[in-house]
Amino acid sequence: MKWLALLINLPTRPTRHRVAAWRKLKRIGAVKLKGAAWILPDLPQTCERFQWLVGEIQSAGGEAVLLRVERVETMTEAEITALFHRDRAPEYEAVMREIRAAAAQGDRAAAGRRAAPAALVRRLEALAREVDRLEAIDYLASPLGRRVRAQLEAATKRIRSLTDRSGGERRAQARGLPPSGSTWVTRPRPHIDRIASAWLIKRFIDAEARFAFADPVDAAKKGVPFDMPGVAFSHQGDDCTFETLMKRAGLRDRRLATIAEIVHEADLADGKFSRAETPGIDLAVRGLVATLGDDTELLERGMAVFDALYAALARRG
Repeated sequence: MKWLALLINLPTRPTRHRVAAWRKLKRIGAVKLKGAAWILPDLPQTCERFQWLVGEIQSAGGEAVLLRVERVETMTEAEITALFHRDRAPEYEAVMREIRAAAAQGDRAAAGRRAAPAALVRRLEALAREVDRLEAIDYLASPLGRRVRAQLEAATKRIRSLTDRSGGERRAQARGLPPSGSTWVTRPRPHIDRIASAWLIKRFIDAEARFAFADPVDAAKKGVPFDMPGVAFSHQGDDCTFETLMKRAGLRDRRLATIAEIVHEADLADGKFSRAETPGIDLAVRGLVATLGDDTELLERGMAVFDALYAALARRG
């Protein structure tokens, strides 16, 4: 195993910068060695997370040095692995307690021949997002993490069997779509694929959907991640996120298929499609990104662009 080592030095005042850096290091799963060194396995996603943090530390007036390390001479790999497992254990244990409590509530509903409350289903969905978040930073695959995942899957299967859902929501769940009213989370400063995907979700998948922004480490904790590395609703194979969502939702609409080609070409520029509308739509979205500083407003104004495009394609016939 090769490692990334981050050496940081932040001013003692104000303390908020030191506290913020410590919290972010913990959130990305870094482990602290003696002194001021934090380590992660040398992987593409960990390098990106450390580089992002380096920029934040430097912006706060601190110093940060990122190193690639062949080995830690004073520790065995087993000892380093134990440190990573130790740091993940309290979070996994907290989730395990929540899963057991939810399962017990489901058992009480079953004993009384009652359907599982909708709030209990939402609770399990939130726990599933937390487990996803922990697994994303559990780089050395803690055995406790595997136990938590198994318990979650068993509890979810049991409670869903007790839930009385509407036919529409059952169909959505069968396709692996989140329940109505979910919060969908993507990276800040959305561009064409993320804006178009949000529009597709709101107009054709879930009219009650809400949207939020977070860095990839925190996204699963805040809602349903989309257009992020390693999540279900993102680029899959040759498809952009918009195309992935269309397939998962089973949408068969000629105008949406045209928009999918426009978004794919603007986002990936891989030569797969050639649509005359692409440069204009891409330029309009880039103009919004350049002039709007608020991401929520950017998303709303961008979605209006796709409302207009969808309407224009209907008139074309």
